Amino acid sequence: MDPKDYDLVVIGSGPAGEKGAAQVAYFGKKVAIIEKEPHFGGAAANTGTLPSKTLRETSMMLSGFRARGLYGVDLSLRREATVRDFLYREEQVVAAERERANSNVARHGIDVYRGLGSFVDPHTVRVQLDDGGEEFIRGEVILVSTGSYPHRPDIYEFDHPLVYDSDEILQIHIMPKILAVVGAGVIGSEYACLFKALDVDVHLIDGREELMGFLDREISTSLKTRMQKIGIEMVMPDSVESCVATDTDVTLTLASGRKLVVDAVLVASGRTGNTAKLNVDAAGLEMGRRGQMSVNENYQTNVPHIYAAGDVIGFPALASTSMEQARLAMVHAFNLQYKKEVAPILPYGIYTIPEVSMAGESEESAKEKGIDYVVGRASYANNARGMIIGDFDGFLKLLYRSEDMKLIGAHVIGEIASEILHIGLIAMMTDSSNELFMRTCFNYPTLGELYKYATYDAMGNLAKRKTAEKD
Repeated sequence: MDPKDYDLVVIGSGPAGEKGAAQVAYFGKKVAIIEKEPHFGGAAANTGTLPSKTLRETSMMLSGFRARGLYGVDLSLRREATVRDFLYREEQVVAAERERANSNVARHGIDVYRGLGSFVDPHTVRVQLDDGGEEFIRGEVILVSTGSYPHRPDIYEFDHPLVYDSDEILQIHIMPKILAVVGAGVIGSEYACLFKALDVDVHLIDGREELMGFLDREISTSLKTRMQKIGIEMVMPDSVESCVATDTDVTLTLASGRKLVVDAVLVASGRTGNTAKLNVDAAGLEMGRRGQMSVNENYQTNVPHIYAAGDVIGFPALASTSMEQARLAMVHAFNLQYKKEVAPILPYGIYTIPEVSMAGESEESAKEKGIDYVVGRASYANNARGMIIGDFDGFLKLLYRSEDMKLIGAHVIGEIASEILHIGLIAMMTDSSNELFMRTCFNYPTLGELYKYATYDAMGNLAKRKTAEKD
């Protein structure tokens, strides 16, 4: 049977796949999506971004975490939260996102093939359909957006009901009293915080002493301190040598010789590109480490008409960046003219407790690049809105280039940090200087006003430095 022809064939319907397909279909091209899972949305909708962030909010609501310390009243629950309580809202949000993705694909007239896709040759994909049949489809352009799955180190018994990877934790059946989280990256740290908010005794284990080394070191240190303050034990640096699970508990033996006996263990040891069943050799594709695909600045693989975007190409593996990567890839593939590059400055949002967000240069990266900079800070504790919401430890940190006071970095730790960060991100995207915040009138009381006072602080620090240099 001759394959059915398409302008674009997309393998995978996560954020990159959905947005890439819709981008091209909007301009009248014939598009097909292949999806092997029962639902659209990939990890972002089903096992990662939205579920974990919803669970974070649920844990803070169920525990009364945000209200602790306000008005001298403890508003936390007087009963234990059940797993049913914990997962109820997450299931609602996931269902709504799945429906949104379904509607978007249908609205754009995209053909959907339910099954596992694999290359037959560089232009042809075989779809092993869920009903047992098969289809062959051909794409002038192919976008690989198959996402990733949790890396599973051999020492863990993942078939055991008390040992979870970061996808499986969403199906947790008993709320543990003691939980070990192995891996203090973004996923591990986020889950450690949300379980601690529910008064689970959490041990966070990582071989590195520094928490999330891509963060500005001051922010990383502050986050580590704040996580310890809410009661998370930071077992760092240390690593797991062995894992023994029984019917009732899990024993971890650490490199330090310490033994931890816990009710459950969550292993968050990174992710692997979901490419093992793609038959990439038939397409002539070259692969990187951990199943990831290598791409150029336009998200082309070594086979020019085959593009890849999202988790399958590795860092930063965020839903937001994945969408933008796919949009740019498809604009390039079909010469759509209107989008020439992914934003040169990308934001990072980390939904720990407290929340952390950043964009642009850190102090460490600025030093490595030889940029002469000045820092300004503003504290939530000295901000009226910060006092109202009871966040007394959060702060905004801005980096300005000394020679012209152009904003080059913004870092926030505290309540709604990922929202506050966008003000600084837009300032950097428009190449703005301190003058922008000096002239802007912010609503009062708001956390946005932190930008004005962090800017004042940077200007004062620069003036002090110049005075000291003259003396």
